[in-house]
Amino acid sequence: MTAPFFHRLMARHMTYLDKQDEGAVQHWREGAIAHLRFNRPQALNAIDIDLADGFLRACNDIAADPEVRAVWISGEGRAFMAGGDIAAMHGDPIRTADRLISSMHVGLRRLAHLDAPVIASVQGAVAGGGLGLLLGGADLIVAAEGTRFSVAYPLIGASCDCSTSWALPRLVGLHRALELALLSDTIDAPEALRLGLCNRVVRQVDLEAETRRLVERIVAGPTLAYGRLRRLIRASLNTGFADQLDAEAAAFRESAATGDFREGVSAFLDKRVPKFTGN
Repeated sequence: MTAPFFHRLMARHMTYLDKQDEGAVQHWREGAIAHLRFNRPQALNAIDIDLADGFLRACNDIAADPEVRAVWISGEGRAFMAGGDIAAMHGDPIRTADRLISSMHVGLRRLAHLDAPVIASVQGAVAGGGLGLLLGGADLIVAAEGTRFSVAYPLIGASCDCSTSWALPRLVGLHRALELALLSDTIDAPEALRLGLCNRVVRQVDLEAETRRLVERIVAGPTLAYGRLRRLIRASLNTGFADQLDAEAAAFRESAATGDFREGVSAFLDKRVPKFTGN
């Protein structure tokens, strides 16, 4: 996206907050859409301390904002995120890794507890912590043709972080996850789609438009019900059958007390499209 086009787009749609953190992470709200954009294009958005801390601040702000009904994560430039900044870890790897991981992991916990679904648009490189953040943090993922995915950690003699070990086997199965992790081969977007690492593959020129279409569809939906759904599904593989049934019953009971549920039932009976408000 060119800068002039981006500025015109924001002028039309911005209803809240100027961009915050004009450094490694930018975040702002456009109506009910919270944008979170990694902004180290010269370093392929690799994670350094500034980016990790900016990610956490953005997640904290989004989690504290009751007006948010969808979160759109993206990366500026040629890549979504090329993993951790290896140069930043060279001098004092343990202290730096602790700082990076602490901020990134708390931020991911914030995203996991939102009612608002998280949609990501990715291009170029998605590697290391970028892959973990994407798979563990996003509910829907749109990838541009030409995107390349890699676990990558063993290439620098490291294990993983940013939820990679949690998300990967849930998406592709145990042995496929081990293959992707241990060999760290690069896979292309069609293979990522086949494996379930993304939801859509589109032309680069269509990436923003396709992501916006999904985001706006989510924004128009029942936000509180979405929140319960995403937490139920994320918890299901760690929960016994009987406990999951109890959790579903409790969540449905809570949903039934909302205005969106009453609107959904009324719209169904009236044979019209519901107008959800997120309440």
